[in-house]
Amino acid sequence: MKKLFVLAAAAGLASLAACNSSPREQTADNIEANADAVADNIEEAADNASTSATEASLDNQADAVRATGQNQAEDMRTHDPDTNLSNGM
Repeated sequence: MKKLFVLAAAAGLASLAACNSSPREQTADNIEANADAVADNIEEAADNASTSATEASLDNQADAVRATGQNQAEDMRTHDPDTNLSNGM
């Protein structure tokens, strides 16, 4: 049930964020929302882990997923995907 709520919330936030923003910004927001949803699911699995080592590993994976999503979104906002050159957005 939590996963469904997280995904619904992410979709709702993405649609709200889509108002008055460019397609590139919308895509960046979607990248972040998807990464956050995946990271939330990994953290939920960490909460249910049987050992503390497994929990720590899953928490680290969730942090890595969030960081990757943020980096990809920032790259989408600031670089031209066709040339990999900064466009100053």
